[in-house]
Amino acid sequence: MDLVFKALADPTRRRLMDRLRESNGQTLTELCAPLEMARQSATQHLGILEAASLVTTVRRGREKLHYLNPVPLREIQQRWIHKFDEPRLAALSAIKRQAEAEGHPMASKPAYVYVTYIEATPERVWHALTDADLTAAYWGHANVSDWQADSEWRHVRVDGSGIADVIGTVLEAEPPRRLKITFDSPEGTPPEGGTAPSTVTFDIEPYHEIVKVTVTHENLHTDEDYHAISEGWPTVLANLKSLLETGHVLPQAPWEMQGELREAQMSRNDPR
Repeated sequence: MDLVFKALADPTRRRLMDRLRESNGQTLTELCAPLEMARQSATQHLGILEAASLVTTVRRGREKLHYLNPVPLREIQQRWIHKFDEPRLAALSAIKRQAEAEGHPMASKPAYVYVTYIEATPERVWHALTDADLTAAYWGHANVSDWQADSEWRHVRVDGSGIADVIGTVLEAEPPRRLKITFDSPEGTPPEGGTAPSTVTFDIEPYHEIVKVTVTHENLHTDEDYHAISEGWPTVLANLKSLLETGHVLPQAPWEMQGELREAQMSRNDPR
């Protein structure tokens, strides 16, 4: 936590974080341009933010994209704020978000990036992401597919009903390094007219003696969807990490992210 406070103490680094909050997933050039900052200076500041896990990077071809990582800030919030004043702050935050949304319509669909480190091998992480029994254990749903590009994948309930709460397509499958899938509408629910499904990319890479897992959820359609997945992914990945490192999931039941997304879609389609 010392690295986090050190990183936040500098106003230039806070400006960089503000830039990413306004538009996540920027290149170094995009970050520097409006701030009139030299690339070398920005690189040094971003390095400090990365060391504190406040910023993470994802490579897309030759580009290096920078994303805010909310986990350290959430840990601060949980430690010093959550128990004391969370209800009032949540209400104020909701009012602020609504006012900003009315005055500044979303220019582009938001992306969510989450990074975790797991004491395992890339092969074990890949197996855990693609094995139906293991996903049922830590996610509460079985991910079923042959995991070949262009194949369908299904997020199936474990109650024996066979219902898939999420269906999608495997866009990329490069074991054990990279998996990219779409999150389509729940089974039996037609997609909203003209909207492409969101996509989730799992990047798995060795990090010293452990593994770095980066989850990038893109093409989210609303702030409501963003809120749902930002609550869901940390719990799903915490369960995955616990399962691979200890052999069992966390004591609480897995948080049903896809249920929240389904409710959000239903509320948007409700004519009332």
